[in-house]
Amino acid sequence: MQLKDQVAIVTGGASLLGIGWATARRFADEGARVVILDLDRSQAEQAAHAIGAQHLGLACDIRDESACRSSVQHVLDTFGRVDILVNNAGVSQSHRLMDSSQADYDLVMDVSVRGAYNMSRAVVPAMRSRRSGAIVSMGSVAAQRGGGILGGPHYSAAKGAIQALAKAMARELAPDGIRSNAIAPGMVDTALLVGKIDDAGKLRVAEGVPLGRLATPIDIANACLFLASNQSAYITGVVLDVSGGMHIH
Repeated sequence: MQLKDQVAIVTGGASLLGIGWATARRFADEGARVVILDLDRSQAEQAAHAIGAQHLGLACDIRDESACRSSVQHVLDTFGRVDILVNNAGVSQSHRLMDSSQADYDLVMDVSVRGAYNMSRAVVPAMRSRRSGAIVSMGSVAAQRGGGILGGPHYSAAKGAIQALAKAMARELAPDGIRSNAIAPGMVDTALLVGKIDDAGKLRVAEGVPLGRLATPIDIANACLFLASNQSAYITGVVLDVSGGMHIH
C-alpha cells in the first residue's frame, strides 16, 4: 500500500459526493489514517467514520489561524505525525466582475487562499521535524483559462493564487524534504454543480473536453494520491492538469 502508516489531513472533506471525501477514501484504501476537517463537526465525523472507525473528523474554520494550529495539534496528539496535507476546501462562485461584492471576494479568497496558507503553516513544523511531507493544493482550470464556465473572476484569482502559493512553498520547503504541488481540475461532477448547471449544460461542457466527459471526484482523488505518494518523489512545484484536455498548454 502506497501510504501505509501515514497520516493525511484533508480539508473540506465532509461531503460524501465531493473531491475531498473521495481523496480521503482513496488515501485510506492505500493504508493512510485520514483526518477530515470541515466547518461542521458532526458532518466531518460522519464522513470520517464512513471510511472507517480509525479515521478522524474535526471541526475547523481554516480561515482562523489558531483553529488550524489547534486542529493540527489534535492530529499530532492522536496519531503522532502528519505526513500529507490536502488543501481542498474552497468556495465556488460564478458572479461576474460587476455582479460580485466585496463580501463575495473576501469569502472566496479567505477560504481558498488564506485557508491553504494557514493550514500549510500549521503542518510545516511537524513535517520539518521528520524531514518529510507532501502538500497538495486544489487549483482550477479556471485560473489557467480565465474562468469561462462557472468560476467568476474572484474565483479564478483565488485559484491562481493557490497555484502560485504551491509553487512558492515548493521552492522554500524542498530543503526540508517537503514537496508542494497543485492540481488544476476541469469541471468535476460533484454536488457543487447542483443548481448551477443542468444536465444539458454538462453535456455542452463535455463536448468541449477532448476526452469527452466531465471529471469525477475519483479522477481528482487519484491525482492527489499520485502527488502525495512516493510515486511523485521527484516532483515538486508543479500544477497538474486533470481536465480531460480542456486546457492544453
